[in-house]
Amino acid sequence: MTVLATKPSRPHATQDRPRRRRTPLERREAFAGVVFVLPVLIIFLMFRFLPIAGAGGMSLTEYAINGEATFLGAENYQRLLNDDVFWHSLGVTVLYVAVFVPMILVVAMVAALLLESIVKLNGLFRSLLFLPYVTSFVMAGIIWTWIYSSDGPINSVLSAIDLPAIGFITGDQILVLASLALVSVWKGFGYAMLILLAGLKAQSGDIREAARIDGANGWQTFWLVTLPMLKPVVFFVLVIETIFSFKVFDTMYVMTGGGPSRASYTLIYMLYDQGFRFFDFGYAAAIGMALFVVVLALSLVQRRIFERKEA
Repeated sequence: MTVLATKPSRPHATQDRPRRRRTPLERREAFAGVVFVLPVLIIFLMFRFLPIAGAGGMSLTEYAINGEATFLGAENYQRLLNDDVFWHSLGVTVLYVAVFVPMILVVAMVAALLLESIVKLNGLFRSLLFLPYVTSFVMAGIIWTWIYSSDGPINSVLSAIDLPAIGFITGDQILVLASLALVSVWKGFGYAMLILLAGLKAQSGDIREAARIDGANGWQTFWLVTLPMLKPVVFFVLVIETIFSFKVFDTMYVMTGGGPSRASYTLIYMLYDQGFRFFDFGYAAAIGMALFVVVLALSLVQRRIFERKEA
């Protein structure tokens, strides 16, 4: 009878390997890293985390202007869920975001592609396109209010050719929000343009050149080669512009005052009214926390969609 000898199993290599201790140089480098990061971390905690935590605590109270607070629990949130003005302002904000975000992505992408193709005076054109971004929102709002007015240049041209005037910021809700979104796009596309341009510059031109040699036209090269490699940058711009559009306030405050008939009454405008007109700080903080949850949830959904597309 033959006896088969079995080879004893060796324990896993990591079980026998002793844990390596850090050298003095590695410990000094780690300590130096913590020291350099600490100021930024402190600033983040002071000006980001603590205000959010404070707003969350304030939303559970009836906070008076003299600093006295009465704990209410979830009463402000229950009031929020039953407030028709809140749901209306949320709908206005979502509608504005749906108009603004695709518009600014398209404009910024077209501008970035044009800048990438320009060789001479590239810096000059880049500065001119970025100039509206550093312009005051108040000044831009005043200028565009005149442009949209009944005696502004657009309606003057329409009347000269016997066409009726258009109430850009006095008409129906869709037209008002589209007109305001156009102003915000003109004001802010320069930032997104530079980010997309940096992403385009980081791409290898050999891949696009190979696509052209294989017979792809300009649109096919962009859609099948350039855009897939640009997805992380596009995702970043999408999230940043979505957050910005949910926080829009300046344009509405200067140009429409939330009107007409609350057609441009966004969540931030409602928060402003509750906090700085009616001094209901606890309720205003609850609106801010609701906005934070909505933006966070939408950002997570956008991330999940992009991850599925990449997979």
